[in-house]
Amino acid sequence: MATTSPAALNFNHEDDEQFRPLKGVSNPHLQTMLPRLIRRRLNFKPHWQRLDMPDGDFVDLAWSEDPRLAMHKPRLVVFHGLEGSLHSPYAHGLIEAASKQGWLGVVMHFRGCSGVPNRMKRIYHSGETEDGSYFLNWLSERYGKVPTAAVGFSLGGNMLACLMAKQGADCTLQAGVIVSAPLMLEHCSAHIEKGFSRVYQHYLLNLLKKNAARKLRSYPGTLPVDMRQLKGMRRLREFDDLITSKIHGFADALDYYRQCSAMPLLPQIKTPTLIIHAKDDPFMDHHVIPDKAILPANIEYQLTRYGGHVGFVGGTLRRPEMWLEQRIPQWLTKFLDP
Repeated sequence: MATTSPAALNFNHEDDEQFRPLKGVSNPHLQTMLPRLIRRRLNFKPHWQRLDMPDGDFVDLAWSEDPRLAMHKPRLVVFHGLEGSLHSPYAHGLIEAASKQGWLGVVMHFRGCSGVPNRMKRIYHSGETEDGSYFLNWLSERYGKVPTAAVGFSLGGNMLACLMAKQGADCTLQAGVIVSAPLMLEHCSAHIEKGFSRVYQHYLLNLLKKNAARKLRSYPGTLPVDMRQLKGMRRLREFDDLITSKIHGFADALDYYRQCSAMPLLPQIKTPTLIIHAKDDPFMDHHVIPDKAILPANIEYQLTRYGGHVGFVGGTLRRPEMWLEQRIPQWLTKFLDP
């Protein structure tokens, strides 16, 4: 799919006005890191459930309340980012916001991301849609069909876009929201190795390596590397070359990136979709900005001038506001509320 540079893109000025960064805190790195200070703790007691997968593995679900007692409520599904979980600020913040709307919220943890290593010789990746599709089908079979939407953050956003594109007109969702997604994985992989963005690479790689080490200790032989090889990795691309690609049937990291980038698949999405991205996202560059001319009418694209990576902190120093927790429910209301 063609892309265009930020300079050539016609910005929607109304969109820019909808997100105003916290005064004096428009810096993209501060925007990216602030939510971890503002949204440190969960303000609700989650209901945990383990979902057994067809291949003998499992994924863990974290609900805003017992789903058996809320089968009549509209549902909001959250797919987290790389090494994220319910405890990621954007995840539990949005689940709480959904609950306040009267919706049932749930985070589907990717394999191995709930704090418990998964059993099988696989993990998760940006284009792995089988688990998400299975979960969404199981959801309606187990708890009945009610209006359901999904929100994907970062890696989970790219995955959600791939899922909706593959399902096309048969998509089981009423709506989807994609936030700060690396829609062109190859370019994002290159960008995160430059300048200050290398700090994020170091942070994410350490999380991946710790998770992989737990898996190797619990289930030896379930990854195509040993502890020595794992400890020697210095780049995210090395992890994707030696683990992600090999364990999921790709030739190498480049093959994985090119096959699993959601950008070329966006025209295949038939579900109403909102894509939110900040122009100053430090995880990626202009290559993730689609050409609006070839986006289908059912996709609304909102490019903000500020916001960082899954940041979007507004309000005031005394009362900071997480804009995504307002914007996403506001947009989804017409699909989830009767």
